[in-house]
Amino acid sequence: MDIKDIIKPENKVYGKTPVLKDAVLHYCPGCSHGVVHKLIAEVIEEMGIQDKTIGVSPVGCSVFAYNYLDIDWQQAAHGRAPALATATKRLMPDKYVFTYQGDGDLASIGTAEIMHACNRGENIVVIFINNAIYGMTGGQMAPTTLLGQVTATTPYGRRADLNGYPLKITELIAQLEGTCYVTRQSVQNPAAVRKAKKAIRKAFENSMMNKGTSFVEVVSTCNSGWKTTPVKANKWMEENMFPFYPLGDMKDR
Repeated sequence: MDIKDIIKPENKVYGKTPVLKDAVLHYCPGCSHGVVHKLIAEVIEEMGIQDKTIGVSPVGCSVFAYNYLDIDWQQAAHGRAPALATATKRLMPDKYVFTYQGDGDLASIGTAEIMHACNRGENIVVIFINNAIYGMTGGQMAPTTLLGQVTATTPYGRRADLNGYPLKITELIAQLEGTCYVTRQSVQNPAAVRKAKKAIRKAFENSMMNKGTSFVEVVSTCNSGWKTTPVKANKWMEENMFPFYPLGDMKDR
């Protein structure tokens, strides 16, 4: 018997269709994006807000996020998702509005937009994927690339005197008066996944309390960009990224 014959529409708990679509992800095997997509979908379903949620897609590996989550979406120019989310939330304050952005999108070309949206305290959710590299365009150095890390544009490793220091964008955002919840999570094992889901749900709940911007960073892997296997990528992330980008809440107001 086909599973579709068992799970009938009238027996579904949340909405008319599942939030997470039955579509094959375009991400590389081992990529963290798929896990975070699933967590967002679960939070939306459990909160019963499928018809009240609007996502803003970025430019980067997750540019096709709208293919996987069955909610309303908007597509932003590179780095401009916070500006678009600001307008959307102000025009429709009863909606849950979130951006989904990578480090190249948010922490590089979109630095102005994210800093000022957070400083204004826009009542939106920001999901920030930090894999320390430009994954979609060939593995170039990102603002978050670690010192010594090899990329397509730093073949001998990132140097502070030549390339500057890695940008701890989340620490900067935590200092802004407009942010109410700033946290850094990961999804490399079941325990981390549970913590990340809890953080994402809290961020969505905050968005309706007029407390300001909620910012959830997810330290992630890019085994294709890092030229390694998914298992080794997780280990490298734990040994190298976590010491520089420590996990946990930075602000909870």
